[in-house]
Amino acid sequence: MTLQERDARHLWHPYTQHQTAAKPLGIVRGKDALLWDEDGKEYIDAIASWWVNPFGHSNEALAKAAYKQLTELEHVLFGGFTHRPAVELAEKLISILPSNQQKLFFSDNGSTAVEIAIKMALQYFFNKGEQRFTVIALENAFHGDTFAAMAASGISFFTEAFADHLLKVVRIPAPVAGSDAAAKALRAAIAAHNPAAFIFEPLVQGAVGMNIYPAESLDELIRIAKESGVLTIADEVMTGFGRTGRTFASNYLTEQPDIMCLSKALTGGTIPLAVTTATQAVFDAFYSEDINKALFHGHTYTANPTGCAIALEAIHLLESEEMQANIQRIMGRHKAFVAHIAQHPKVQNGRTLGVIMAFELKTAENTDYYGSFRDRLYNFFISEGVLLRPVGNTIYILPPYIISDTQLSRVYEVIEKAIERF
Repeated sequence: MTLQERDARHLWHPYTQHQTAAKPLGIVRGKDALLWDEDGKEYIDAIASWWVNPFGHSNEALAKAAYKQLTELEHVLFGGFTHRPAVELAEKLISILPSNQQKLFFSDNGSTAVEIAIKMALQYFFNKGEQRFTVIALENAFHGDTFAAMAASGISFFTEAFADHLLKVVRIPAPVAGSDAAAKALRAAIAAHNPAAFIFEPLVQGAVGMNIYPAESLDELIRIAKESGVLTIADEVMTGFGRTGRTFASNYLTEQPDIMCLSKALTGGTIPLAVTTATQAVFDAFYSEDINKALFHGHTYTANPTGCAIALEAIHLLESEEMQANIQRIMGRHKAFVAHIAQHPKVQNGRTLGVIMAFELKTAENTDYYGSFRDRLYNFFISEGVLLRPVGNTIYILPPYIISDTQLSRVYEVIEKAIERF
């Protein structure tokens, strides 16, 4: 039996309607920017496997870091214990995060990092004796699939089955260059709801289709929130660790968030690990002789030593001259490609930020998030040996930093074929 056939007997895949979806590809090997299926077909991974794999598949440096740590201490509980990889990773992250970030809380995935951030914000005010229960989020946001993260997300079909069971979230428009609509909406929401937190994906809303917006507009929103004592949460799960051309998207800002959420590229696509970071002021609201003011949240694999050791090596790779040069190379290639296709009558809203490139393909067909047009695009890319996952009629690239120029040219070539064909 093939992997596909064996898979169908027992496995339940994410974001999949199994009655109508195509059978999943059985992948047996990966190296750098390439994947191979069980029939030997080769694919260029142009989205870094859901944005987690910036340094390529089967990266030897990350594998060596994992092996070394596994032979020293694979795991120890983090309740009442600590260990060198967690301490060193915390020290390293604090050195590269915005300067107001001082405390780290480990977990295991991006959604959970957001869940913890929202719990921090709500309990911060509870511990201070203030009644603040509302969160403000951007329209069309996506923050994850756990309950608080899901509530803060704005893509309805992900959340509609649970709409009556979610915490209170007020949504405002995403910032647009030259418009003050988001700022006006935020001021009105704060006045009407006295919120605990304002959460956002800084500069790029990923899951909605790489909606890119100006840093200056986000700075204004953060200032408005801070004027009213509202905590600000930067969800950098996708944007962190070089995706936007800087280590964090927040590095483009003059205002600094109170809380940040990190995951995905943190461990270079190896094993799950996430971090929620906070200012000293946020931590101090939990620091008390009263046990009830503690943050009662935890995970069995909190601060897993192996994950922490890999993350340290991943940051070392990110900071290397080679990787920084690769990021700049991809940025230049993306800008040139967007300029090349910009005048095509079927292309609109071409945009880039860091290693992210996106545009909308004009069509008279239905462009639902997981609609038939999107499926046909996806299947075409797969047939051409390129892994891309369109969002409706939005085509985007977010490749591993080690993708070669030849491979990137092939991705662009296949996208141009799609523009002509669909």
